[in-house]
Amino acid sequence: MARRARRRPNTDLKRVAAYDGGVERPREFEHNRFVGDKRTQVVYDLEQLDVDQHGEMIAELMAAATYQSFGPDTLAEARNRGYRLSSACDRRVASEA
Repeated sequence: MARRARRRPNTDLKRVAAYDGGVERPREFEHNRFVGDKRTQVVYDLEQLDVDQHGEMIAELMAAATYQSFGPDTLAEARNRGYRLSSACDRRVASEA
């Protein structure tokens, strides 16, 4: 009888990515910087958005389940998939990522 390998718990999923600001990251995107809206083909930089102004918009996006993540998590990959950066985000800062 073949011996099964032990499965170790994946503790990486429980870690939260450190960042300096922006909206509180949704649980599904705690390791992502860029989140896209499939309805409008707009990508948001979560590090740049202000909680007071855009928190409700991100919560609505999560509730509607029309979000998209990108791999690798870069603005270039989002643009490669046809998304454009939100006007609420500073293009110079986002393009440096």
